[in-house]
Amino acid sequence: MSDFSHFDDKGKPRMVDVGAKEVSLREAVAAGRVVMAAETLTLIRSGGGKKGDVLMVARLAGIMGAKRTADLIPLCHPIGLDAVELELTTEEDPPRVEIIARCRVQGRTGVEMEALTAVSVAALTVYDMCKAADRAMRIENIRLIEKSGGRSGTFKAQS
Repeated sequence: MSDFSHFDDKGKPRMVDVGAKEVSLREAVAAGRVVMAAETLTLIRSGGGKKGDVLMVARLAGIMGAKRTADLIPLCHPIGLDAVELELTTEEDPPRVEIIARCRVQGRTGVEMEALTAVSVAALTVYDMCKAADRAMRIENIRLIEKSGGRSGTFKAQS
């Protein structure tokens, strides 16, 4: 179990002690998408959702999700995020909403989980707001794109 930092040498879960780590700028970018019927995409673009502006509400939900990550992921450290940015765009082929989240903090632990949570919550919000029109939507490909800072340095996903 020693390859997993959230388990002790006996295999019991633990919160990693980050107290001795240096404070540094840490950034993470995550992405994902919600694939849907063309008619659903048209509704989103026209602002025709019964619950309001789908992309604006999803953006706010993603930001709120990033801020609440430690409440959702049991061993995740609560951190004071310096910035959370969400970009939601609509694409045609296949019809979808693309979601990108960027998180930043000056701290002792990374913000990968916050960026991934932001994308996940934004995608779930798109689904929730549009499910009356399209229950067959698919949330796909949520992943870490890049991260920087900290002892492990920089990571960039293969395209």
